[in-house]
Amino acid sequence: MIQPTRDDAGAVGESCGERLRKAREEAGLGLAELSARLHMPVSSLRALEEDDWGRAGAPIFVRGQLRSYARELGVELDPEQVDSQLGGLAPPPLVSHSHVPRYRHLFEQGVRRAMYIAITAIIAVPVWWQTRPHLSNDVEVRNLDVVPSVQSKAASPIEPGAELPERTPVLASIGGMRPSSNEPRSTAPQAAPVVDEGLVLRFSGESWVEVAAPDGTVIEQALLGEGDVRRYPPGKVGGVVLGNATAVEVRSAGRSVDLTGFARANVARFALSSDGSLRARAD
Repeated sequence: MIQPTRDDAGAVGESCGERLRKAREEAGLGLAELSARLHMPVSSLRALEEDDWGRAGAPIFVRGQLRSYARELGVELDPEQVDSQLGGLAPPPLVSHSHVPRYRHLFEQGVRRAMYIAITAIIAVPVWWQTRPHLSNDVEVRNLDVVPSVQSKAASPIEPGAELPERTPVLASIGGMRPSSNEPRSTAPQAAPVVDEGLVLRFSGESWVEVAAPDGTVIEQALLGEGDVRRYPPGKVGGVVLGNATAVEVRSAGRSVDLTGFARANVARFALSSDGSLRARAD
């Protein structure tokens, strides 16, 4: 954090954004450098300095951004002045997105699993059919350890002109008797693999949400309600902030995620790794 080098009270009538901008310029910092320190988009920092807080996001996010900005530059903002400016900030308009009914989602999952089972059966059945033993009923299978009938016949001499007796073909086996080819064999289908659907957010109540890309660009900021669903492909999300974490069900890489380790005062903040696992955000 930069130590303050001027009076933190500020000039009379000076807005919060002007004080932050002057403090940054006196510290010799550019917006890009400060953005890297605070892990905040440059557009959000510029909106704070211009007092355009409606463009910066919802009041709950703006208050935290102002606190982080002021703490980094060593500026003490007047809480009454901040509350006064936040009081005139209108909530952002709700963005309408298509809602996928639950029965349709379950139907699509069932179809995908049925396809995996059918493909597995198509591949496994021909292989099993080609490798199963086709033994004739006339072939006698005996163990190499005991062949008494052959030994006894080989020991007795054969008279001239006598007809040779018919012998049953013998198949030697080291592993003992093999199962009959007529016995059916069960082919258990393989379990369908887990489908990576990326990040899925399901809302059971009203909650603020901010979703950012891996490069820090804000993808979406909105107030969502019960029944809303958000889906983001794998690798497209770098960080998420949920205002009412208890009203949101999070699934990543096809698995449900417990937000207990990422929530504080019912606000969850987490980042996503390349493999879909969650980790705590640095900010």
